[in-house]
Amino acid sequence: MSVRDTIFAPGPCSRDSSSSGMMTSSKFVSSSPYPPSQIAIGLSGGVDSAVAALLLRDAGFPLLAVYLRLWHHPSDSAAAVQFARDEALAERIADELNIPFHAIDGRLAFRALVVETFIQGYTRGETPNPCVHCNHHIRWGFMLDEVRKLGASHLATGHYARLKKQENIQLYMGTDRKKDQSYMLSFLRQDQLARTIFPLGNLTKEAVRTLAADAGIATADRPDSQDLCFIGEDTYRTFLQKVAPHAFHPGPILDIDGEEIGRHQGLGHFTIGQRKGIGIALPYPLYVVEKDATRNVLIVGPRESLGRTSLQAGPMHWIAGEAPHLPGRYTLQTRYTAPEVEAEIAAAQSGHIHATLTSSIPDITPGQAAVLYRGDECLGGGIIQA
Repeated sequence: MSVRDTIFAPGPCSRDSSSSGMMTSSKFVSSSPYPPSQIAIGLSGGVDSAVAALLLRDAGFPLLAVYLRLWHHPSDSAAAVQFARDEALAERIADELNIPFHAIDGRLAFRALVVETFIQGYTRGETPNPCVHCNHHIRWGFMLDEVRKLGASHLATGHYARLKKQENIQLYMGTDRKKDQSYMLSFLRQDQLARTIFPLGNLTKEAVRTLAADAGIATADRPDSQDLCFIGEDTYRTFLQKVAPHAFHPGPILDIDGEEIGRHQGLGHFTIGQRKGIGIALPYPLYVVEKDATRNVLIVGPRESLGRTSLQAGPMHWIAGEAPHLPGRYTLQTRYTAPEVEAEIAAAQSGHIHATLTSSIPDITPGQAAVLYRGDECLGGGIIQA
């Protein structure tokens, strides 16, 4: 069976058993109930999306390449240069692979749905994850709508995740656990996943770079992006001071007993678990324990005061369209890079959940996503409220 035959054939996902993580044609991840008319491959200018395009082209699918233009602050020349470089690389890759190229202007939608949510979250004293919102609202919202206007039936990306179709479409961790991006995709709906392809789901990052080098792709050795795309060389604090100076009012710093021990210059400078930048010298290091936006208070304490064994999150988005069996024991991830922890999950009011963790987590942070797993299946997620 060819790659072309297996991309859309329903059936279980398979992990690659080879030591290199290279993928054979019979291991291409599938999910879609719709036959493809044309696949839009989202090119970012990086190696992952380039190899996803390469695999789809070699499988014989009709393709078009799209680059999504995103908003950056008008004064951020570094971000402007980076975005221009990314678009030029994306167009170069499309040209080398002989794929028609389109640039889609998503700046207004990105500013309204991602950047504004990021700003409002910090204003409320939260630490939001804009990538979760971007995938949900922009890449699989605005962008998917735009590529369908161009005639594409499906959107493919270079994300490390896997899909399979049974009664509904299920989202699984990528084979390469170090690169798995299911956490960032946990808010996608069934109708969005039905038109989605993840060609890299069964590949390791090492295998992707090898494929890129063997094919002579220009970005084979390009480092992965680590920062928020719309911030450029700014820190997120500098960016917030430009766009939301109201989030930076000085206020008291309290210890865990409620005693004032200093002053902060704005809650936007801090996130839960942060050690640096508190500016108070004690015989032991201090960490941010809580941000009370209502009182504009920063609460700090020793490391042992950080741990929490419960949280509330929601409203929950369930990938299957309905909640799994609750109460029940699942694994929970509270940040993109955080390890999973076992938790007893119970339903709470208004579509929220209450999670009781089997071990303490030091940096549970309102505004981040709490994402549930059953084994390596991603069940869905919700924003941490408390």
